[in-house]
Amino acid sequence: MPSRETPTGRDADRVPLFIFPFNGNALEALDCLGDRFRFLGFIDDTPAKREAGSPHGPVLGREALQGHPEARVLAVPGSPSSYPARGQVIASLGLAPERFATVIHPGAHVSAMATIGHNVLVMAGVVVTSNAIVGDHVCLLPNTVVHHDARIGDLTLIGSNVTVAGSVTIGENCYVGSGTSLMNGITIGARTIVGLGSNVIRDHPADSRIAGNPARQLR
Repeated sequence: MPSRETPTGRDADRVPLFIFPFNGNALEALDCLGDRFRFLGFIDDTPAKREAGSPHGPVLGREALQGHPEARVLAVPGSPSSYPARGQVIASLGLAPERFATVIHPGAHVSAMATIGHNVLVMAGVVVTSNAIVGDHVCLLPNTVVHHDARIGDLTLIGSNVTVAGSVTIGENCYVGSGTSLMNGITIGARTIVGLGSNVIRDHPADSRIAGNPARQLR
């Protein structure tokens, strides 16, 4: 009889996957895996999380990445307070680009004419339409729509129910709060945070903090 760690049957055809770290994004990612991935567990640097564990799977240290070199990794760190450090946290894993997974919920729709980077999480109900470009290390939360010719930069987090209109450009390492609408053709500079439910109707430079209807710079 095979050991518990030897996949058999349908599991043998699935791609083994770790999710890093053990946070809210990681829990939501579990619902996006579909039949393509075989979940091995969470990776987290916090000893208390590893000791407490999770009913959804083991919570392991980074050494598990070396113990399973065949496994892919979905890295989804970041929140409104910690998103600026996403790049450093992901880089600290020391993984080659090909080890990262892109996970698209079976209930999302991504156009065959769209371009999606590596280590991208696309949750349920998301629509990405023709000629849109989604960079590396991006999270698109449920029911967001990315319209034609839009560009979303690397390391950006897009909340739920966001509308990114046609030809919008969102720079690298931005955070766009849930319920936000971005008018067609505008540009949002890198490292910008957009507050919940904002209506963005004009360009904003890098390192902005904006919110409101219409969205304005916050002092």
